[in-house]
This record gives sequence, C-alpha cells and structure tokens, in this order.
Amino acid sequence: MKSIVFIILVLIFGINIFAQGTSAVKDSTLNKTVIDSVSGKPMLIGYYNRKVFADSNFSWWFRPTYQIYTVDTAALKNASRLLKNVDIIIVMGTWCSDSRMEVPHFYKILDYLKFPSDKVKLIMVDRDKKAGGTIVNDLDIDRVPTIIFSRAGKEIGRIIEYPRESYEIDMMRILRMK
Repeated sequence: MKSIVFIILVLIFGINIFAQGTSAVKDSTLNKTVIDSVSGKPMLIGYYNRKVFADSNFSWWFRPTYQIYTVDTAALKNASRLLKNVDIIIVMGTWCSDSRMEVPHFYKILDYLKFPSDKVKLIMVDRDKKAGGTIVNDLDIDRVPTIIFSRAGKEIGRIIEYPRESYEIDMMRILRMK
C-alpha cells in the first residue's frame, strides 16, 4: 500500500514539475537573463516592465541615477495634455552605459507626469540590438537607448542615445508634432 501511494505521489509531482518546466521555457524565450560574454554580468533580453530595475543586478545603477536627476518641470507645461493617446517604446541594453544613465532619467520624468505604465513598452536588447520574439527588428534600432513616441499607432518621433537639449525639451518638441 505504501509503495502505491509513493508511486502516485511521484507521478503527481513529476507531472507538476514537467508542466512548470514547459511554461518556464515559453516565458524565458521573451524575458530572459543571460550572462554578457563581454562583462560577465547579467544582461536582460526581451520585454520587461520597470519592476526589473528593483533586482540587485540592475538597481545598483538605476536607483542612484534616478534619484539624482532633477526634472525640468517648467519645460513640461501642457505635457500631460499632449501625452494623451501617446504610447512609448524604450529600447535599451542593460550592458550599455548610455542606457544605464539615460533611462532612469526618462523614467523620473514619466513618474513626474504620472504617465501610465501600461503605455510604456520596455524592450531589452543584446549587444547586436536584437531581442528575439520582440518587435525590435521592425524598429530600425542602431543605438540604445532609443525612445520612440507614437500616437494612434504611428511614430511621431524618437530620442536616440541621449537627448539633443534635454529629455523634457526634446519630448515636448516631439509631442507638439501633428
């Protein structure tokens, strides 16, 4: 009797473990952490949300860079009105020093504006600016970070690598485009 119970438990746990393993493989194809062959540090590839920056592998650069940035609130007059019906795609590399410097600054601006997080798509790319299973191949990305603004599904502008003047001024210039 004990052996029958043992066999049943083994089967139940075995099926459960197999099922979890299968779903984990599907999920990891879009959101995966790999070791960067250049730095030996973790590198993210795929779709993410900003919660990933709470991970200690990334918070060491995200948090202090976010905190030191001062938002130019005067430059953002009417920004909330202009941001209606706007979606934003941020393409970055966790391996890239420009991404590690610029993306936290941009998130601080979005937080100031109370921009809805569901309107921001964050795509992490490898050193070749690729992220299999994402739309990144259709976005013509040469440098990161690239921040793309779209309205009604049509791109209205982008900030590539770093702003020309400031994120606030560059963003307002883009948002005023028809």
